[in-house]
Amino acid sequence: MMLPETIKWEDKKLTLLDQRLLPFELRRVVCESAEETARAIKEMVVRGAPAIGVAAAYGLALAAANGGDFDEAAKLLAASRPTAVNLFWAVERMKDLYHANKDKPNDEMCRVMEAEAVKIHNEDIEINRKIGFYGQSVLPRTGAALTHCNAGALATAGYGTALGVFRAAAEAGKEIKIFADETRPRLQGALLTSFELSSDGFDVTVITDSTAAFLMSRRKIDAVITGADRIAANGDAANKIGTYSLAIAARFHGVPFYIAAPLSTFDLKCASGADIPIEYRDGREVRELRGVKVMPEDTDVWNPSFDVTPRSLITGIITERGIIRAPLAENIKKTIEEDR
Repeated sequence: MMLPETIKWEDKKLTLLDQRLLPFELRRVVCESAEETARAIKEMVVRGAPAIGVAAAYGLALAAANGGDFDEAAKLLAASRPTAVNLFWAVERMKDLYHANKDKPNDEMCRVMEAEAVKIHNEDIEINRKIGFYGQSVLPRTGAALTHCNAGALATAGYGTALGVFRAAAEAGKEIKIFADETRPRLQGALLTSFELSSDGFDVTVITDSTAAFLMSRRKIDAVITGADRIAANGDAANKIGTYSLAIAARFHGVPFYIAAPLSTFDLKCASGADIPIEYRDGREVRELRGVKVMPEDTDVWNPSFDVTPRSLITGIITERGIIRAPLAENIKKTIEEDR
């Protein structure tokens, strides 16, 4: 089965694959304004840091075409999810372009904005392929890897970051067995990663989040590879809740732990993970499973959507410019400066 496209731009409209319904139903949501795009991001029709950034870029192309207060539309999109820095990166890039072109005839300005959103979309796919190229080098010819949440084509414009590493490994002739954490509470691993990888013919097995440490104790896992939503200047990385405990288990069992993310995920304004804003979501995500109540409505729930993995637990950060290794703070700064 061919994996459906996550993001499509057709006839001046943004079409998003509704990931809340996967893998049981394939339905698309059409966005014709920045407001509709922001709602789709907030309600997790589209999710994954790179995909959110691409969707926001198209949302601002729509804002430019529709008229109205562009800066307010940018604020609305920036407020849709607080942790994924790719969102803010894309919004700022589109804002800068808008203000540099807003005095041009409206048709010309709209063409410029649309072209930039398409460019961001295409850049993301190419960046992911480069991440995959560098990342597959950490995997053996035959082996096993573990991932968390979904950092694949569904979380990006296409190909994927962490799952892009597995795709590149397969293209290089490697045979990698993949274990995917179910990723409570929204089950992105069970519902999305398993669907995505099995659609592409990978050998994938879903485990509960609490099984990961025991799995490492019973069979050889060659690497843990996850994505990230924001990486601080010192190398601390925010990712879907459960990543931190996975990194701890990997360190205890001597398993290399890698983050796969584009340079746009780095936020040098955050000195460390303590400065990364963490999104806290509605307790219903924990009290219910896809609409079915599993505990009383009045049960108190603490539901952070992300956690922060300290740099000391990270073996390397796989980027489109290569693998950044310790000392992370020094090498992150060097890599980003060289990329400018």
